[in-house]
Amino acid sequence: MEGSDPAGKAPARKSVAERLRHRLFHTYFRIARGMTLGVRGLALDAEGRVFLIRHTYVRGWQLPGGGVETGETLRQSLERELAEEANIEMSGEPQLLGVYFNRHASRRDHVAVYVLRQFHQTAPKLPDHEIAASGFFPVTALPEGTTPGTQARIQEALGLSPVTADW
Repeated sequence: MEGSDPAGKAPARKSVAERLRHRLFHTYFRIARGMTLGVRGLALDAEGRVFLIRHTYVRGWQLPGGGVETGETLRQSLERELAEEANIEMSGEPQLLGVYFNRHASRRDHVAVYVLRQFHQTAPKLPDHEIAASGFFPVTALPEGTTPGTQARIQEALGLSPVTADW
């Protein structure tokens, strides 16, 4: 399935309001939490495609995921984020690929990445206030603007490069 970017073009430059919202979001988490912990799901389908999203508030195509909330396990957070951002439900156990230090986000950010091979999508993910576009893409033909960290995690999941400690 082709990505669900209705305009079929690269995202426009972020507005001042979007940049401010992004900065406030990260500032809040720096104050509210001593360390931030996130989770992302690398969903690979039977056809060798990976599910990617493009947020409305940050550039680039990425793996679906987000912050682990207080009282949540990593797996619970993964399930929630996949449902919210991708309409994906796991039907098998995800495999932990690695836990990464994401110094690009902040000096306190860590991200756990899980590989999913057993899942189903309940419905195509349509654009909304958070997700601008989404879709399954061949790992050999990722959309332009796929972030370097996302590209690296895909290579690691496929065994084409060693798992690193840094995002």
